[in-house]
Amino acid sequence: MMLNSAKYIKFPVGFWSGVQQLGIAPAEIARQARLPLSITKEPKVSAAEYFAVWQAFGELAPDIAEGITGLVTSFETVHYPPDVLATYHACDYRDALHRMARYKQMCPPEQLIITEADEECRVELQWQHAESSIPQILIGVTLTYLLELGRRGTGKAIKARRVEFSHPAADVTALEAYFGCPVQTGTGRNRLILRRSDLDLPFTTYNEELLAILTPALDRTLNEQQASPTVAETVKWIIRRSLMGGHYDIQAVARELNLSDRTLQRRLREEGTSFKVLLTQARHEQAREYLADPSLEIKEVACLVGYEDQNSFYRAFRAWEGATPSRWRLEHTVQQEDGVYGK
Repeated sequence: MMLNSAKYIKFPVGFWSGVQQLGIAPAEIARQARLPLSITKEPKVSAAEYFAVWQAFGELAPDIAEGITGLVTSFETVHYPPDVLATYHACDYRDALHRMARYKQMCPPEQLIITEADEECRVELQWQHAESSIPQILIGVTLTYLLELGRRGTGKAIKARRVEFSHPAADVTALEAYFGCPVQTGTGRNRLILRRSDLDLPFTTYNEELLAILTPALDRTLNEQQASPTVAETVKWIIRRSLMGGHYDIQAVARELNLSDRTLQRRLREEGTSFKVLLTQARHEQAREYLADPSLEIKEVACLVGYEDQNSFYRAFRAWEGATPSRWRLEHTVQQEDGVYGK
């Protein structure tokens, strides 16, 4: 049996800092989505959690159109992750869009389908793992970013020819002001239609040397991600995101993987590990990540990694690191300030 990691979605880098710039606290979104606070620290989430977070953001945003454009335009290019940098430093708008379509495969759930015909280029969104309707704000942000990429790369105020939303969209007038074109709703499709001639516009941000470094590395990562993960990797990931909720026993994990308890235990033994070892590793790794965040109290960290008793957490952490959580945090903070650890 092959374990499919595609249903787990990598959260966009910068999302949580972006919503904070809009005046919405990540903890508010987690509560609105009825998810544990730890969701704001997870690099990957399930499809259901991913859509729940975007839905909650849409419900908390004072204005949908402002939330869409504000999240995209407020994010600084210096904070772009490598896969986005590879599009930002492309040679022209066409190259950037095709790179985006390729590297989107590393960050589902959307796929970009690009077609050129006559004077138009159509970029259509197709969705994976969507068992319910896609949050309107997520569709808007994705289409907005595609145009923002062209504007930032070329340094020109590119306007779309037309934008189509599958369902009714809020504040069409504000969206039309951003896109510079008519916005059609209820079309059954989500797509950005550009002038084909705009795709030939060169990017002022073109960086051939940087692309020579990024492209091979990203291609390797994409190939690795498309390969099936080991059972142990998948189990540890499930444990990490389930710690606070207390649903990390082997029976719960086996159910999520559609395996029996015995089969899961056997598969882990074949990979030279056990559920108990993976649980310990997951708690240890999560504890280090949470303690590196000074805004979290140690009692909160204990809860986030699945310890109801703070003393039990202290004993476990001391066995892992040879120091108490407070001592480890102090040393880690000092080292960061001295430049030993990068952010």
